[in-house]
Amino acid sequence: MKAGVSLYSFHKYSANDSLGMKGCIEKAKEFGFTGLDFVEFGDPSSRNEYLKYAAEIGSFCKEVGMDPVCFCVGSDFVNKAADSEIDRVKFLAEVAATLGCPLMRHDATRGLPPTVKTKRGFNDLLTILAESYRNVTEYASTLGVKTCVENHGFFVQQSSRVEALINAVGHENFGALIDIGNFMCADEESAKAVGILAPYAFHAHAKDFHFRDGSLDAPGEGWFKTLSGDYIRGAILGHGVVRVRQCIETLARNGYDGYLALEFEGMEDPLRAIAISASNLKRLAGI
Repeated sequence: MKAGVSLYSFHKYSANDSLGMKGCIEKAKEFGFTGLDFVEFGDPSSRNEYLKYAAEIGSFCKEVGMDPVCFCVGSDFVNKAADSEIDRVKFLAEVAATLGCPLMRHDATRGLPPTVKTKRGFNDLLTILAESYRNVTEYASTLGVKTCVENHGFFVQQSSRVEALINAVGHENFGALIDIGNFMCADEESAKAVGILAPYAFHAHAKDFHFRDGSLDAPGEGWFKTLSGDYIRGAILGHGVVRVRQCIETLARNGYDGYLALEFEGMEDPLRAIAISASNLKRLAGI
C-alpha cells in the first residue's frame, strides 16, 4: 500500500490567504505522502473555468511528483431533482478526469427530513440511489474514472447499507471508499465493518476518533454525537480508539493494495497533526 492524504485534512490552510491548494500539495509532499485526495473547489456554475483550474492543479501535481488519486464530492439523489443532480455529478466526473484522478467518490443522500414519517427508510430509497449511481458510473467509465460510495453522512454509513448499495448498482466500475473511522459515527465497530466491506474496496481513508460514552456529561467543543448518542471527536491517527493496524491488515488480506489516504478532522493544528499522523500511518501500515 501507499501513503496518501486528503487535502480536507489541511482545513484552514487550504484557503487562498494561507497556503492555498498548491501550498498544501507541497506540504503533503514534504510530509512524505505520494498521493492526494481532492475535495470540491471553486464555482461549478462556470464549467470551463472549473475544468481549466482542475487542469492547472493536475499539471502542478505532476511537477511536484504527487499522484492525484480521488476527487471527493457531495451529492444528494433524494432531496434534489434527480436529472439535474446526476448531470452535475457527471460534470464532476469530468473534473476528476481532468485532475488526473482515477477515482471519484460522491455521496448518496443525507436522508429525508424528519418531517417525513413514512417511506423514508434505506430500503425505500435504495432503488433511487442505485439507479442514480449506476447512471453516473456508466458515464464516468467512459472517462476512465471509477466511482465509489464512502461510509459517511449517517444515512449510508453502516457497512450493511454500503454493501447493499454496491450490489444493487451491480457495476464493475462502482465500489467502496472505506473510511476506517467513519463507521463509529453509526456506532459500528470499525474492524468488523472493514472486514465486511474490504472485498469491495476501491480506495481507503485512514482516520481515527476519540470516544466518550453518551451517558456521561457532554465533553464540549469539538465533539459530536453518533447515531445512538455517544460522543466522538476527530483524532490524530494512532491517538484514538480505532484499531488502525487491524483494519489495514484486513484490507491487505482481502487484496487491497492501493492508497491509504489520511483524513484528519481533529482540533489540533492540522500541520502538526498531519505530520504525526503520517509517521504513525507509515509505521502501522509498514510502508
